[in-house]
Amino acid sequence: MAAPIEHIVVLMLENRSFDSMLGWLYPDRPDFDGLTGRETNPWHRDGGVVTVPVWNDLGMSRTEARGPDPDPGELFDDIEAQLWGADSVGINGHGQGTPSMSGFVDNYMRQPRSPDGAEPNPAAVMHCHSPAQVPILSLLARSFGVSDRWFASAPCQTWPNRFFMHTGTAGGWVNNDPPHWPYRMPTIFRRLSDHKRDWAIYFHDLPNTAMLADMWSKLATTHFRLFHKQFEQDALNGELPSYTFIEPRYFVSRVHNKIPNDQHPPTNLVHAEELIARTYNALRQGPKWDKTLLVITYDEHGGLYDHVPPPSATPPGGPYPDGFTFDRFGVRVPAVIVSPHIPAGSVLRPPLDEDGSGTPFDHTSIIKTVQELFGLGAPLTERVAAAPSLLPLLGDAGPTNAGPPRVDFVPVWPTPAEVQRLRKVDNESGLQLSMSGIAATLLGTTARVAAHFRHGIRKTASSAGFSRSRSATRP
Repeated sequence: MAAPIEHIVVLMLENRSFDSMLGWLYPDRPDFDGLTGRETNPWHRDGGVVTVPVWNDLGMSRTEARGPDPDPGELFDDIEAQLWGADSVGINGHGQGTPSMSGFVDNYMRQPRSPDGAEPNPAAVMHCHSPAQVPILSLLARSFGVSDRWFASAPCQTWPNRFFMHTGTAGGWVNNDPPHWPYRMPTIFRRLSDHKRDWAIYFHDLPNTAMLADMWSKLATTHFRLFHKQFEQDALNGELPSYTFIEPRYFVSRVHNKIPNDQHPPTNLVHAEELIARTYNALRQGPKWDKTLLVITYDEHGGLYDHVPPPSATPPGGPYPDGFTFDRFGVRVPAVIVSPHIPAGSVLRPPLDEDGSGTPFDHTSIIKTVQELFGLGAPLTERVAAAPSLLPLLGDAGPTNAGPPRVDFVPVWPTPAEVQRLRKVDNESGLQLSMSGIAATLLGTTARVAAHFRHGIRKTASSAGFSRSRSATRP
C-alpha cells in the first residue's frame, strides 16, 4: 500500500508549556487532559505560603501577549526545582516517585529582574491562554488534532531539546552553556542524505541547526533556505522536500526592525501566530496538501506551568558528561498535528502497552516517523527506538479532512518601544547570548563551512548585531 504522506513539515517554536497555550482548548471533554481551573502552586514567602492558581482574563493586552516578563528560569536546576519543589536541585536533587509540579512560582520568584529592573510577578508563570487569545494555534488544533501526551525530550533548555529533535540525544549535556564544540552527534539530516532523500531547513535569521557538525559540509549547506524568500514559493509550487524543518526568527533585526516570532518570552505571541498561519496557508494551497503532515510543537516549556508530571524515559545512550542519564522526559509542550489524514477534533495519544502504561510522544517521535516513512535504517539512538511513531495516527481512511481553505490573520507591527526593549533583552537573554556563540563559531570555521553558508551566517549575524567578540554567558 502506498504511503499516506510524502512530505513531513515541522515547525518548532520556543518555550511554552502545554497548559500555557492549549490547557483551555477543550474544557468539557473527558478525553482531553487540560485545565480544570483548580490547579495551583505555592509561593513561599515571609515564613508563610501563598496559593497561586492558574488564571486567565478576557482580554489580551500587548503586555500579557509577551509575558512572562522577565523570562522564567530554564536551566536544568531551574526545571528540577519547578518539577520537584523549589529546593530540589542538581542531578540527584529531585524527589522519588512522581514530580509534584509544585515549584514553578517559587522558582520564578528567585529569578533575576528584567533588564529594566521589573520584578517577577508570582502569577505570571500560572497564566494560561484561552483559545481566543491564541486563535490560529487553537483553530488548527480543533480543525485537525492535538496531542496532550507530547513532552519535551529532556528537563533541559533549548539546545538539548533541539538536539533531541535532530539527533535523538543531547550528547550528554543538560544546558546550553558552556558550549561543547563541535557537536558531532549523527543527525536525521545525514541519514536522509545517505538514503537519497531531500530535506531542507527554512530559517529566518540564525539557524540553530547550524550548531551540528553534520551541517558544516558543502553538501549540507545547500539545504538551508530563507523562509521569507522560499518556503511559501516551494510549498505553493509543490517543490518541498521529503522532510522540512522550520526555524523561527530568534533575534531583533537591527536592519528591518523585525522582532522574534518564536514565542519565547518576552516576545508577543501574535508574531508566531502569523508564522503558523503562513506555514499552514502555503501547505494547504499547494498541490501536495493531501500527502503532507505538519507538526507544530515547542522545544521546551520555558518555566511555564503545566500540571501533568513528566514520566520516565528511555536513556538515549551515553556518554553522560553532566551526570544525568536523560531517563526522564521534560515538561509537556504543545503539539498540534495537521494533515488531511487527521480527523477534525482529534485528541492524539500513543497506544498503551498491555499493562496500561505507554511511552508518550516526544521530539524523537519525529525522527522515528521520518525513519519509518522513508526507510532510513536502524534508529539513531535507543531513545528513538523506544519512541512512538506518528504514522499510526494517520489511519487508513485516506485524506478525508481537507481543513480550512485558509487561516486568516491580521499582521501586527511591533511598537518602537517593544523593539527597543527587545534589543535590550537580546543583550542579556540566555537564548540570544547562547545563540550568538553559534554565529561567532561559524564565522570562524572557514575551513569547514561552505562560502555561501558563511556569507548567510555573516549577513544574519550582522542584522542581529553580533560580532565575533560577543560570547555567551549565562544561558
